[in-house]
Amino acid sequence: MSTADRARRREDVDKAYQLQVRAATIGAAQYTAVGAGSAMLAHRYWPLFRRQTLQFKVFLISISTIFGLVIHADNALLSHEEHKRVTETALRREARIDLARRGMIATETEIAKWKVEKEKAQALAASRSEGSSQQ
Repeated sequence: MSTADRARRREDVDKAYQLQVRAATIGAAQYTAVGAGSAMLAHRYWPLFRRQTLQFKVFLISISTIFGLVIHADNALLSHEEHKRVTETALRREARIDLARRGMIATETEIAKWKVEKEKAQALAASRSEGSSQQ
């Protein structure tokens, strides 16, 4: 694996981590509010709950917080992975079609070479557009 591949993979991991952290924070805040609100309502209207210890009530709220944190983080990661999978599938399909037009068999090696060629072409086009916009 090349250094560029490792750097790209590291970027993907960092992006996924940031998405998870953001979603987990939002989920934890939402479900903490739900848990605390439910505990307040139960304390107000249910005598059996009113007799419970403070530690037990906090435990129930923390369960709801952890549930929200885990569910939101997991959903964010799953949607991120699905987006990556769809993008990669479309790119591989494009590579197979282009390689077939050239009369080549789309092996993993050829697809990897095709991706490198495409990235170089995109970088060259981007540098040309930057050069023409500065003039």
